Amino acid sequence: MKSRTLLVILFAALFALAGCRGTVPVQDISDTTVTNVDGERPSAEQMERAIRTAGSSLGWRMEEAEPGLLEGRLHLRDHVAVVEIPFAAGEYSIRYKDSANLNYADGNIHPNYNNWIQNLDNQIRAQISSL
Repeated sequence: MKSRTLLVILFAALFALAGCRGTVPVQDISDTTVTNVDGERPSAEQMERAIRTAGSSLGWRMEEAEPGLLEGRLHLRDHVAVVEIPFAAGEYSIRYKDSANLNYADGNIHPNYNNWIQNLDNQIRAQISSL
């Protein structure tokens, strides 16, 4: 009976560990060049508006850090992701700046972070394509 209980505890521990997610390398979006539906590069003002609109639609709070640089902050439950988004006419990047409760260490982070950045990138592209 004791070995059966031990076996059940062992399997429960294995399932619990299997549910834990590791970390993956941070994936920045670097030097992305975009054009609108007419094949023209949007102005810096259009880029800023597209980035702000894309971010707010996904729950990001975008603030101007300086001209040509936005800082995006996403709060989900007890997780926080902070990115820098430098932009100019027809181009932008999304770079990791800081985080909380995402297990960031040595350039690695919780896998959800990269999903959030990919979603933000896709939404920015969608906004640009509608210009």
